[in-house]
Amino acid sequence: MDNRARLYLAGAFALGVLLTLGYKDLYPDLERRFRSRRRKRRVYKDSENIATASDHVVLRDLSNDSSPHLPEGEIREGIEGCIGNTPLIKIKSLSDATGCEILAKAEFLNGAGNSPKDRVALNIIKVAEEEGLLTPDSGDMIYEGTVGSTGISLAAICRARGYLAHICMPNDQATEKSDLLLKLGAEVERLRPAPIVDQNQFVNMARHRAAEHTADPNRPGRGIFADQFETEANWEAHFNGTGPEIFRQTGGKLDAFVIGAGTGGTISGVARFLKPRLPELKVVLADPPGSGLYNKVKFGVMFDPKEREGTRRRHQVDTVVEGIGINRLTNNFEVGRALIDDAVRVTDEQAIAMARWLVEKDGIFIGSSSAVNCVAATKVAQQLGPGHRVVTILCDSGARHLSKFWARAGPIGGEDELSLTDILNPKAP
Repeated sequence: MDNRARLYLAGAFALGVLLTLGYKDLYPDLERRFRSRRRKRRVYKDSENIATASDHVVLRDLSNDSSPHLPEGEIREGIEGCIGNTPLIKIKSLSDATGCEILAKAEFLNGAGNSPKDRVALNIIKVAEEEGLLTPDSGDMIYEGTVGSTGISLAAICRARGYLAHICMPNDQATEKSDLLLKLGAEVERLRPAPIVDQNQFVNMARHRAAEHTADPNRPGRGIFADQFETEANWEAHFNGTGPEIFRQTGGKLDAFVIGAGTGGTISGVARFLKPRLPELKVVLADPPGSGLYNKVKFGVMFDPKEREGTRRRHQVDTVVEGIGINRLTNNFEVGRALIDDAVRVTDEQAIAMARWLVEKDGIFIGSSSAVNCVAATKVAQQLGPGHRVVTILCDSGARHLSKFWARAGPIGGEDELSLTDILNPKAP
């Protein structure tokens, strides 16, 4: 081939490249149109049993089709059927940053009250029904003292099963929770925060209101105190549900389970299920400011030696974290306390920064207790080192924490982006 022919060939090739690039610049939607037509052709092929005539559709009769019948679909029974079997998801940003697999059970996807308390509320009601303490549509009312989530779950499930709910809660909790309770038809009584030794404390008041109801001959039905902090139905719900699900979803391969405690039912129930099957599993408590459980796990005492457990009257340290942390020992915490290996203290600043991080990096919008769990899970992952698997719980959505926790967090996507190191090891002011 002479030089002129080579020159023509090179010029033709260059022209072809230029034309291709030029068409992509001039007609950026050509490829989109081409792919759209291919998709339509696939749809038409899959819809060969549907014939179109002018402006209406004619369907072929396939009622006597000899093809194998589909298996019967899974239909859940009521809203209660949407409780449990929540997905276990990998938090990508935290996993990539630590070299561990940090997995979170998405308990906010429970279908009644959208938190792990759905499991507890349903089990409390079922146990009471089995014991003949509740009769549907009789005027029976369930009373509970709660900071919000258990009350929301009870209110929803009570409505589904023919009962009423009366919720006592501290008046310093996010207003979204009491607003939601009212929309679910619950009676809501907001009380000033008080220690457990005060008879006007929200849990004590719920117990008192239940007794009042039962003793009143002019009121229909009876009052039942749910008693989430002490009832065995709490931790058993997680022993029979959350724990087995985690074991199955991980294939029995996990190195640590990290979770905060309010009533203590989740950490105890899951630990009691997993520990006999995974003796090397590390169970770690995540604890917010003002709670005495960290000291109990780490040092064996709740408070300063001068203060006897359960009698302290001064208020706990102010914190924006709701749902976990407590200054007394509950039965639900005690049944699993011996299985807890360690505890991690998490500050408000760390929880808020983690909540922002998860929105910005993963699109995960969570509440305060879930943020505490994720901070602690990340710290545990760093202690264990790369290659380990850590499981925690995402309790509820950030939508319940807008007026308090997320009000402190500020807008997302600001210019000052924190690193994970900044979140876990904040500089002293």
